[in-house]
Formats: sequence, structure tokens, C-alpha cells
Amino acid sequence: MLTLTDNAADIVKKIAESVPESDQPGLRISEAEPGVEGNLTLTPVPAPEPGDKVVDAGGARVFLDNAASELLGDKVLDAQVDPDGSVQFGLGQQA
Repeated sequence: MLTLTDNAADIVKKIAESVPESDQPGLRISEAEPGVEGNLTLTPVPAPEPGDKVVDAGGARVFLDNAASELLGDKVLDAQVDPDGSVQFGLGQQA
């Protein structure tokens, strides 16, 4: 299952806090275009969709649709904030 670095967990929590009026917010990773492997989108959402796999890393919640779950099952999600404030996510192999 996907794991998160401490940096990614902190950033995911901050992004999720921006979702209004939700008690289960998180970041959803889903297939951006069905049938195009590796084409994923990240979206702050108020709750997981039915069938999503939920990754909870110290309160940072990431929801994965089936395609993302299969693709990212052995990956580590990392993140950093650039000087201009934009967030960059990256993937690595689990050790």
C-alpha cells in the first residue's frame, strides 16, 4: 500500500484543512483519463468515494481509486513546497 513521507503527510494535512465543511477531508488520487496508464490527478476532497482505498498516515488521509491503488501500491509519496508556495509531489520505491 502507498506510504507517505513525513513531508508529504504534513502537506496533505494542510491541503485537506482547506476543504470546507468536512470531517473526513483528504487528498484523492485518481485516474485522470480512463485507459491512460500513469495519468493521475490529485484533488482535495471532503471524503473518499465508494470503493476508494484509504491511506491514513498520522492523520493525513489519501484516497486512492482502483487504478491509483494498483499503480501506487509499492510507492512512497513525497512532497515539498517550492519558494513560490506551489507544492510538488514525487513518487519513489518503497525500501
